[in-house]
This record gives sequence, structure tokens and C-alpha cells, in this order.
Amino acid sequence: MERSHYQLSYLGPTITKDIQKKIEAAEMWFFRRMLRVPWTARKTNEEVLKETETTRSLMNRIRRRQAKFVGHIMRREPCYNRKNGREEEQRKTKRENA
Repeated sequence: MERSHYQLSYLGPTITKDIQKKIEAAEMWFFRRMLRVPWTARKTNEEVLKETETTRSLMNRIRRRQAKFVGHIMRREPCYNRKNGREEEQRKTKRENA
């Protein structure tokens, strides 16, 4: 079953470069708070990462979870109308009811 890019666009927000920078900045802020590094200290991000003995992994985790979610959605039966998100119902005309 092949679905177009248009059909997949509703699955979630796109992570732009601006949002990615904010996520990475927040991750570094978390590390600095855990290490109790004062904001006046002149430590580079690389120094903080060496101290924590980790690498930046938050963006990778987000991308991996997004991919899993898309896979989860793709396995479902198409039961929703993509325009309004409601279940599709076939309306019967008066001739079909009779």
C-alpha cells in the first residue's frame, strides 16, 4: 500500500531547523542544570558533554519515536477521512433505503 507525501503530512508536526536548535539548546540546559553549572561560568557545550560523559541524543530519540509512530499509523486500516478526521459513513439515498 503506497501513500503519498500529502497523506502522511497530517501525522505530526515537522521539526524545522529553528525548532531543532531550540530542542538542542534545551538539552544542553538540562545537562548544565544537572551539573549545577552557573550561568556565569564560561564552559563550552563540549566541556559540559565531556563532564556528563554523554552525547547529544534528544533529537535522535525524537526522530526515532516519530518514525515508530508513522509505522504504527501506516499499519492501521484507513477508516478516517483525511479532511476532517471523522469516520467515513456512506449515506444512503431514499431509493437505496426502499
